[in-house]
Amino acid sequence: MSTGEAAGTTEAQEPGSRIKSSSPRVIPVVGVVTEDEEAQCTFKLMDLNLVIKLLEETDKDDLEEKQINSVKKLVQCYQNGLPLRDLAQIFKILNLCAGKIENQPRFIESAYNILKLCGLPFLKKKASDEITYAEDTANSIALLGDLMKIPSSELRIQICKCIVDFYHAEPPKKHITGYQQASSSYKIQMAEVGGLAKRMVQSLALLENQLVEKLWVLKVLQHLSTSEVNCTLMMKAQAASGICAHLNHPDPSGQLLFRSSEILWNLLEKTSKEEIIQQLSNLECLLALKEVFKNLFMRSFSHYDRQLRNDILVITTIIAQNPGAPMIECGFTRDLILFATFSEVKSQNPVVKGLKLSNSYEDFELKKLLFNIIVILSKDFPTVQLLIEGKVVLALFTFVKKPEKHKMIEWSAAQYEELQLHAIATLSSVAPLLIEEYMSYQGNARVLAFLEWCESEDSFFSHGNSFHGTGGRGNKFAQMRYSLRLLRAVVYLEDETINKDLCEKGTIQQLIGIFTNTISKSNDKEEAIVLEIQSDILLILSGLCEHDIPRKEIFGTEGVDIILHVMKTDPKKLQSGLGYNVLLFSTLDSIWCCILGCYPSEDYFLEKEGIFLLLDLLALNQKKFYNLILGIMVEFCDNPKTTAHVNAWRGKKDQTAASLLIKLWRKEEKELGVKRDKHGKIIDTKKPLFTSFQEEQKVMPLPANCPTIAVMDVAENIRAKIYAVLGKLDFENLPGLSAEDFVTLCIIHRYLDFKIGEIWNEIYEEIKLEKLRPVSTDKKVLETITAASENIGKMVASLQSEMIESQARQDVQNEQKFYAKIQATHKQRELANKSWENFLARTSNAKTLKKAKRLQEKAVESSRYPERPPNAIFHRTDIKGLNTTVPSGRVVTVESTPARLVGGPLADTDIALKKLPIRGGALQRVKAVKTVNEPKSIPT
Repeated sequence: MSTGEAAGTTEAQEPGSRIKSSSPRVIPVVGVVTEDEEAQCTFKLMDLNLVIKLLEETDKDDLEEKQINSVKKLVQCYQNGLPLRDLAQIFKILNLCAGKIENQPRFIESAYNILKLCGLPFLKKKASDEITYAEDTANSIALLGDLMKIPSSELRIQICKCIVDFYHAEPPKKHITGYQQASSSYKIQMAEVGGLAKRMVQSLALLENQLVEKLWVLKVLQHLSTSEVNCTLMMKAQAASGICAHLNHPDPSGQLLFRSSEILWNLLEKTSKEEIIQQLSNLECLLALKEVFKNLFMRSFSHYDRQLRNDILVITTIIAQNPGAPMIECGFTRDLILFATFSEVKSQNPVVKGLKLSNSYEDFELKKLLFNIIVILSKDFPTVQLLIEGKVVLALFTFVKKPEKHKMIEWSAAQYEELQLHAIATLSSVAPLLIEEYMSYQGNARVLAFLEWCESEDSFFSHGNSFHGTGGRGNKFAQMRYSLRLLRAVVYLEDETINKDLCEKGTIQQLIGIFTNTISKSNDKEEAIVLEIQSDILLILSGLCEHDIPRKEIFGTEGVDIILHVMKTDPKKLQSGLGYNVLLFSTLDSIWCCILGCYPSEDYFLEKEGIFLLLDLLALNQKKFYNLILGIMVEFCDNPKTTAHVNAWRGKKDQTAASLLIKLWRKEEKELGVKRDKHGKIIDTKKPLFTSFQEEQKVMPLPANCPTIAVMDVAENIRAKIYAVLGKLDFENLPGLSAEDFVTLCIIHRYLDFKIGEIWNEIYEEIKLEKLRPVSTDKKVLETITAASENIGKMVASLQSEMIESQARQDVQNEQKFYAKIQATHKQRELANKSWENFLARTSNAKTLKKAKRLQEKAVESSRYPERPPNAIFHRTDIKGLNTTVPSGRVVTVESTPARLVGGPLADTDIALKKLPIRGGALQRVKAVKTVNEPKSIPT
């Protein structure tokens, strides 16, 4: 019989029955398996239910030996893999063995051997077995986590090895006929479904002082944490706090710290970051992190140690983002500040005595991470005092200077440049909090001197490799950008002492000079960074000059020139995304703060057609600029010279400024949902300005210091500003308006009256809602005001109707005139056609020609005097014998010039006449190609 037939025969036997075979070979007793039978084992050699029943019995004397032997037979039978269909029974046997260990220690070996089987491949007979036995498999694998409670180091380690093998699947040692290995990820998926990760986290609490087992469990969790599902289970089991709290436990191998940090990283990346941070934000975890980081900082000699130190610092940085983390209480903040500044500021602290950072990549990254965590720590107000004590500002200012070529620097040129930029960026966040220290270390002078170096022509090659150095390769733009950010942060504190100190040092003139130089030096590659620099300069100038006329005078015409330069930017660039929008916002802000209120600057701005440029920007239909531009226009209109400029402006299709403003009003009302008819006329005379939002919002009683919806509406849209501008231009004398514009202008003219009535209506409604009853006099006054407001609305609506009707009549008249013009044109064409027909008739018919001639002569004779004066000389007006009927005289019209006079069709080409013919007359073509010298004299 063949091997396949033998296998089929074996499968057909009942569990526990003897195997029949035609082979003369003797079948051995159960428990002794020959090599041939091992190769074709079909896992039917023993009944697992009998083994389970045997293990559950307790009343026989020699039962323990039989139970152990039965388990040995099971292990021997399944040494090539575990079928999925038998998995539940095998794990039940494992669980029974584990339950007997406490009273019968010999079962430790049995459980150990079964656990070794769990590391073997899972086998399936059918493709559907993975789905069919999924629940049994998940529950079986979850049992591994429960078995960690058994107080046996050997078993615990074997359980961990078994789980680690899930991630390093190997093929079966021998192929089993009729079976296939389950997919490589099947065990991992079932571990996720069964919640194994949660049980393994819980087992850590049982291994407090057992380093070897703990390291194995951490290895298992390291593998499990590569899955988001497992990370979520671990998070719910408080894995982050449990693992972090034991980071500083003694471990000569170093695996504890490495594996723990790896697990924490995975938890932060694959689960809720906020939840993990919350779990780590306790005193126990932060103390452990602090001790670990301090030890690694002081004793990091290898690449691995330094890398691990940086990983711990990154985890600490993430925790520090939580304001509730006790960073100060555990002393970690003080240590971090010390480590960040000890290289630049001498410290007597023994922790850093003798320490020195190298220029290795890991130490370089450490320095940047320390700068970064200072920024995060500074957001917690109590940290400010520690920053002062640690002299952080002074340490950072050591980087704000020109690189010294002849001084030994511990960093390479590229590293120093990146640290320099990072330090200035850190100062931008820290300096506004430590302003006294900033001033005591002459911060303004340092920054301005550094800016002067940035603007100089000193030879300096910027590497521009870092995030902060973007756009600054080969130039000093990156240094300039971050220095200006620092100045901007300081100026925006609006501290008069700082601003005064800056102005006394000539900051305004220096910044205007820098702006002017950037215009000439910029190119397409650095365009974005140059735009940012220019924006920051304008914002700093705005902060310095606002509310101070003498500083506005210092800003002067040079400052106005740079503003005008920006305003002349091609409008297409506003959509480029490079920063032109930000620059334009900064420019408009600087007009408000640096020009308005200073009459010489205002006059110069007007003289240079600044108002024209403002209106050009307004006509671009960029809504984000409307408020700023209109606000500036309102203020500029206080200058009596402005009105002439506004009225003189013309846009596309000869549009006037007034027409543009009224168009913006209509557009704004359409977006706000104000009710108007198709002609722009008021519909609701009681609420002529009501927006759709105001319609939706009900009137609510509010405290006296809270603005109502009607009041807020004034600030939330541009209608009030348009009203103010048109009011200052005089409503009665606005050029270039259409009838539609005049209809809208009626509403704008009464905007203030309508808004006052609207507010009084709100007051009246609030009184009703609060169930207050005003005295009769007040009630009468309220009713009179509301009635007057409604009457104004009706009056405006009536005026608008008259305008619309008048325009309709005018349109009809214009239409009639146009039709009359068309009729006259047609009549003229008819006369011309009739004249042409007569002309054709005269030329084609001799009788008609003679008749016309007689009529012409008769008409000529009738036009003469009947009697000739006695001494008059008679001049004939016609030519005798001429048979024409058109007026004739001695003038001849030549319709075409003969070709011989103009030289022919090639007269204007390159082969045309090169010289004037001696015989005179028109230019003519000559055959000679060779040119001859002109004669010295022309004979008469």
